[in-house]
Amino acid sequence: MRQPLLLPPPSRCRNDPDPGGGLRAGGLSSSSLKASYEDWLMSYGLSISPFHMRWQTALFNRLFYSWGRWKPRFLYLWFSIGMVFGIVAMFGSVVLLGKTLMQTLTLMITEAPVVQNDRMLQVVVPGVNLPISQLTYFFTAILISGIIHEVGHGVAAIRSSVWTSTSLMDCIASDLREQVRFNGFGIFIFIVYPGAFVDLFTTHLQLISPVQQLRIFCAGVWHNFVLGVASLIVLFLLPAILFPFYYTGVGALVTEVTEDSPANGPRGLFVGDLVTNLQDCSVRGVEDWNSCLGEISQKTQIGYCINAATLQQLSSPARVYRRLDGTVECCSNSSLTDICFSYSNNLDSHLYACLPARKAIEASQVCRTNMDCQKDFVPSLCVTPSLENQTRLIRVKHPPHVDMLFVGHPMHLQYTVSLSSFVPRHNFLSIDLPVVIETMCKYLISLSGALAVINAVPCFALDGQWILNSFLEATLASLIVEKQNRELVGFLILLAGSALLAANVALGLWLVTAR
Repeated sequence: MRQPLLLPPPSRCRNDPDPGGGLRAGGLSSSSLKASYEDWLMSYGLSISPFHMRWQTALFNRLFYSWGRWKPRFLYLWFSIGMVFGIVAMFGSVVLLGKTLMQTLTLMITEAPVVQNDRMLQVVVPGVNLPISQLTYFFTAILISGIIHEVGHGVAAIRSSVWTSTSLMDCIASDLREQVRFNGFGIFIFIVYPGAFVDLFTTHLQLISPVQQLRIFCAGVWHNFVLGVASLIVLFLLPAILFPFYYTGVGALVTEVTEDSPANGPRGLFVGDLVTNLQDCSVRGVEDWNSCLGEISQKTQIGYCINAATLQQLSSPARVYRRLDGTVECCSNSSLTDICFSYSNNLDSHLYACLPARKAIEASQVCRTNMDCQKDFVPSLCVTPSLENQTRLIRVKHPPHVDMLFVGHPMHLQYTVSLSSFVPRHNFLSIDLPVVIETMCKYLISLSGALAVINAVPCFALDGQWILNSFLEATLASLIVEKQNRELVGFLILLAGSALLAANVALGLWLVTAR
């Protein structure tokens, strides 16, 4: 929210002589050309400076005024609730930033590995902890969150009136004039980050009561919170909303396989495949896919039941040796289809066999011990792939195709294959639409929530500065009579809040980039 009233600089006639005696081109001085350029920009509401471009317009003023006069009683209650939320958010943001700072310092001191989900607030750096492919969602969500934030300020300012009556209905019936003039709405780009602002007349803001100021200043963070909650509701109800067009709960639909993915190949995964199982873990959607891969990576490699006669037939003689990490290898390094399996029988508990992976485990049930394979009185053994410590052999079922056999770290499969829980009911429906809606909702929840938290911090140049000043005026005027003393208290709090926010940003940036 911008408070100062922007006044255009005095115009100068283009034919006036150049006061600086500058060079002339085609009869016009450089100063005249600059003035003409600035006039042209101003006529369209544009302002351009290094790393910053801004556009302001009064085209939406009528719309803002119509919103501000819609259902006065409801808007009064709405922004009163927002005022309470904004005050609570101001204190809560300080607690949250303090907790985040302690977590960051603990990670720095202990040099523990960074787990992204452990910290509620994180610095986002495109290309580092934000995939380049997600930048469109990121910037769109920032812009939408910023617009909704400023719409809250603008409507609250227009709605602001001098409430002199004792009852709500009397206040509404008074139909008093708005006290804060709304000059315009605009959008800006700072470096590469988009945002929005409203231009309010400062003198009018200073004339209204501190409580009315709080309604205006808290409206931005309140609207960001509401946007986050609305996005969460849409995300939760998305299966029901899209039910006439998409069904869920039958598997994870492959929407993209990167070129460098281990799952890319003739017997790999293709766009449109429906994954139903990872090993013995059932997959009914994307959440199951992620949880199954996490479980597979944390547990030891699972085995497969093989008939003893089949094992004898498929196994080939090989030299057994240990890798550098202590695991055993018994197949030739040049083999692309064979894998070393370990097993045990009644006589020896450490036996190894080099087997063709697909023939050995295709259509085999999974197992942990030989007891899991004793069925139908057929002698069978549980053979387990002997792989490097973090490597897993994963059987991926995606009927009607042949099972995909993946050998590698489970996270490589997770990061290089994109899936959706929504399966189209008709061929003409896009498989990407639910993913786009789902991803945008997640970004709106995250970024709109973050914008609410950051703006509520009592910090210079943020909404928290004006919320704090108005809050102190409304609560401490009787305790601290001198206005200068109240301003000093506010200044010290703002100084501490600014330092807290700066420390979080600086250390969070270091945590993301340096580690």
